[in-house]
Amino acid sequence: MMTEHEKLLAGQDYDYRDPELQELLARGRKLVGLINTTQDVTERATAIKSLFGKTGTGLTINGTFSAIYGQHISVGDDVFINGNCTFQDSNRITLGDRVIIAPDTKLYCGAHALDATKRFGTRADGSKYLITYTKPITIGSDVWIGGNVTIIGGVHIGNNVVVAAGAVVAKDVPDNTIVGGVPAKVIRPLAPLS
Repeated sequence: MMTEHEKLLAGQDYDYRDPELQELLARGRKLVGLINTTQDVTERATAIKSLFGKTGTGLTINGTFSAIYGQHISVGDDVFINGNCTFQDSNRITLGDRVIIAPDTKLYCGAHALDATKRFGTRADGSKYLITYTKPITIGSDVWIGGNVTIIGGVHIGNNVVVAAGAVVAKDVPDNTIVGGVPAKVIRPLAPLS
């Protein structure tokens, strides 16, 4: 039988009130709070490394940052995350090397049923719970994500990509492209990196 955490990562219906998930959420809130309030550079760097599942070298988070679990986030080398970014990591979020994320960007792994009658489930004790399904987000290397971008769960962004400010990325993005708009569409190709 799968744990609620395993169900979450598998994109299945899960109960967010599960004690293991609640413990992980509390840990995430504590570390995010420390990251956003400490003035001690070393303490902040240690909290970031503790929060994330994997960090490469040269990770910079400039300003406030928000995550739910934190441990589902993996980043490569030389990643720059600007202020007021939200990583709703109810599934895995993976960033390659040399990713730049501008302010106010949101990565949302969770979603709910379009059919309103399927958004809440009933536990054995008769209590209701919100049904959430999750999908991972993967961002390749050498990607620049503009300000106020939203990326939806299940999206894979390729390598050498620019996402224009204000875009909503709901579908996969191929390598070597600039995308923008709501929903995001390919604007033009980029020369492949040599």
